[in-house]
Amino acid sequence: MTDQTPSPHTIIAAETYRKSRGLWRVLAFIALAIAIIVGLGRFALPEGKSGVYVARLVIDGTIATDPERLEAIQKLAEDDAVKAVIVAINSPGGTTAGGEELYEALGQLRATKPTVAVIKELGASAAYMTAIATDRIFARRLSIVGSIGVLYQHVNAGKLLDTIGIDFDKVASGPLKAEPDFDEPMEGAPRASIAALVDDSFQWFVDVVAERRDMPRPAALALADGRIVTGRVGVETGLIDEIGGELEALAWLEAEQDLAEDIEVVTVYPEPEQGFNLLGTVLGGQARAALGLPDGPITLDGLVSLWQVGTRS
Repeated sequence: MTDQTPSPHTIIAAETYRKSRGLWRVLAFIALAIAIIVGLGRFALPEGKSGVYVARLVIDGTIATDPERLEAIQKLAEDDAVKAVIVAINSPGGTTAGGEELYEALGQLRATKPTVAVIKELGASAAYMTAIATDRIFARRLSIVGSIGVLYQHVNAGKLLDTIGIDFDKVASGPLKAEPDFDEPMEGAPRASIAALVDDSFQWFVDVVAERRDMPRPAALALADGRIVTGRVGVETGLIDEIGGELEALAWLEAEQDLAEDIEVVTVYPEPEQGFNLLGTVLGGQARAALGLPDGPITLDGLVSLWQVGTRS
């Protein structure tokens, strides 16, 4: 048996085949990449707004101050294509400053555009403060609304620190600086100082409820004990105007604000994520859900107007 050396033609043919196969692999990869980009193309382009439209401003989750949201509201006031604004609310509230910021910004917007709030499952505390800034409030019959009030929470960990042998000390420029301490009960001058802070915010909240809901201040004060109510009770007590959702809100705008029928409704805030940002968000959300992790709630410090379910032992 003898070895045969490949002929030059055989060598050239093999080399040509190898290069051709590599080229087709590259072309196949490019084609796949183009297919993915085309598939995401409809997400990569911003949502078009043809002619006039109703803007949907979504207030979802915990409320805090937000310069991007504030800028979006200001742009709505200046945009002649925006004929009305629907504020879609699903929130337990948040910081008092965040609620005030929304209330004031929507008040300025209300002066230029018809505005209507639609409360979904929840519109409490600072979220209710947001709703009353609009011209009309809709909620489902079993939506949760109200919780008019202000909250400051303090944890006294003094006994725990004593148990584990930790002594906490400080040097402060004044008797109320950094008070109340987390290793002491909230009492005396620190408690009186915090109570004055809470009361000042609370009185303002009651005033704006009475003004915006056109009710005597004593009536607003009677509803401002922190209670939550259903949408049905909210209508009976004057906290909201009607039972319904976005369709009912659009019908009201058509009837009372001369809004054209079948007008487009476009979400302007937060802007929908697009392209690869959307893909990353979806994948990231699925990964967090698989690990049992939350979607990243905001941690609140200081004075809040927030409805929450708690237990006491």
